Amino acid sequence: MTLSAPAPLPSPALAVEVHGASVVYPAAEHPVTALRDVSLAISEGEFISLIGPSGCGKTTLLRVIADLEQLTAGSVRVNGLSAHDARLARAYGYVFQAPALFPWRTVLANVCLPLQIHGVDKARARTVALEQLAKVGLTGFEGKYPWQLSGGMQQRVSIARALGFEPKLLMMDEPFGALDEITRDRLNEQLLQLWRADAGRRTIVFVTHSIPEAVFLSSRIVVMSPRPGRIAEVIESTLPAERSLDIRDTAAFTELAHRVRMALQGGHGSHGGH
Repeated sequence: MTLSAPAPLPSPALAVEVHGASVVYPAAEHPVTALRDVSLAISEGEFISLIGPSGCGKTTLLRVIADLEQLTAGSVRVNGLSAHDARLARAYGYVFQAPALFPWRTVLANVCLPLQIHGVDKARARTVALEQLAKVGLTGFEGKYPWQLSGGMQQRVSIARALGFEPKLLMMDEPFGALDEITRDRLNEQLLQLWRADAGRRTIVFVTHSIPEAVFLSSRIVVMSPRPGRIAEVIESTLPAERSLDIRDTAAFTELAHRVRMALQGGHGSHGGH
């Protein structure tokens, strides 16, 4: 009797497929190439950070995936759909650099609004909004107005709003960039806990300028080159999935941060040192 080899485990489905993406902005004399021939595959359940110098196309790439920016060449698929169809199907949530909350609406009303716009009845929208606010630690603040909250709390409202549709893909464009370091650290930890709670089900694509933030959060770090934006290197995280802020004091964290820094400088060093 011969034993058959065990069936290979199915590989995770792709949440995002970018093929040969280029974005060129026309100009009278010199067209500006924001992205050039970018290809990237992101599996479901990954936490991907896009990092690179200012003007390297990180946000452009994120906006292309979200169908907020049009490609000059190439293609994008999101959860098996075109980026346009994925947007119409509300297949993703998007968190901008600024919270973009309506100051005249309460926290609860801000989170309810997109749900109600898309036809969710008032009672259901309220239930979902309260659940999402609890996830980001804002139970008890439902009746407050945005101007009564700190910047960090406003951004948590923005995340709760984006999570309202239970999107399989969450895109975040430097959501904590304007916050002080202590608040940023706390929100990084909360975001990682949210992602871990949905392990394998939610994919996050996160734009940042911060090496420590990218290293702490990500399962893979996509390093982009100066304009025209291209992918210089994709670095797999060597850190354990379960992380607290203390991990930043470890040799493994320092090593990974060094690799990212070398890639940003145009080198490809993968060893520690100074």
